[in-house]
Amino acid sequence: MTKTAPEGTTADWLADRALRGLISTVMRLPYDTRVPMMGSALRRAIGPLAGYRKRAEDNLALVYPDMTATKRRQLASACCDNFGRTIIENYSWREFGEKLCTTKPSGDGLDALEDATKAKRPVIFVTGHFGNHEAPRQVLTAMGHAIGGLYRPMQNAYFNDHYAKTMTSWGGPVFAQGNRGTMGFVRHLRGGGLGTLLFDVAAPGALIPFMGHPARTSLSAAQIALKLDAVMIPYFGIRQADGLSFAVEVEAPIPHSTAEQMLPEMNARLAAQIARNPEQWFWVHKRWKRKKRPQSASN
Repeated sequence: MTKTAPEGTTADWLADRALRGLISTVMRLPYDTRVPMMGSALRRAIGPLAGYRKRAEDNLALVYPDMTATKRRQLASACCDNFGRTIIENYSWREFGEKLCTTKPSGDGLDALEDATKAKRPVIFVTGHFGNHEAPRQVLTAMGHAIGGLYRPMQNAYFNDHYAKTMTSWGGPVFAQGNRGTMGFVRHLRGGGLGTLLFDVAAPGALIPFMGHPARTSLSAAQIALKLDAVMIPYFGIRQADGLSFAVEVEAPIPHSTAEQMLPEMNARLAAQIARNPEQWFWVHKRWKRKKRPQSASN
């Protein structure tokens, strides 16, 4: 069967060509060199040229209208740096796992996870594009948990065509969102499986407050949790000051109620992490409805 070629804009294609070439080059370098180098490349060159930094600045202006233009530029640049580091860490998944081998997860959700696995009750981990979202899955997989995933393909279809392979090369089965993918994810969870889902991208669903503004949010995670009586546990991989290591926080489960009531709590958990480390969230996402860019604050 012939593989269908991805579709996207010329800008997406150019960004993908640049990223592919850069990835191929830096993968030849030692891990501790390639990660900061990839961050620098996204921060200094690809991020500005591809429009990532500008989009991040626009989103920062929406959420933090009183922030100076200088501070927004600094955070947007740091966001691009984290994006670059995350990309190459996930392409380097074996070495990334080795880097995390001494990382011990913490948080109130660990006891709930242990209880669920003993009872063979499904667990859905929910997280966002923050720090490195694969760090918790790496750490918990090394502890013996087979964690599958349901992911939303990246908006740049050319880049997603090869980046998705970094998620499917290790750990439990990973599925792309859609009818077939969701069915596969549900089958994996039935009978006590574990899976992870990123919920912080614009998707068909309800308008749920996120960092002070309504954001279209998929109800899938909560709906699946309620349908399967799965424990819903937020977890996060938080990049540390050295730029290479991570803290992994496994938070207390989100209580079951209704999907519409559970989603605001999910958003609030992620927003709290972003408030502590705003540069680690992927501000490049088109998370909110497009608004006219406000006039820049004075420096």
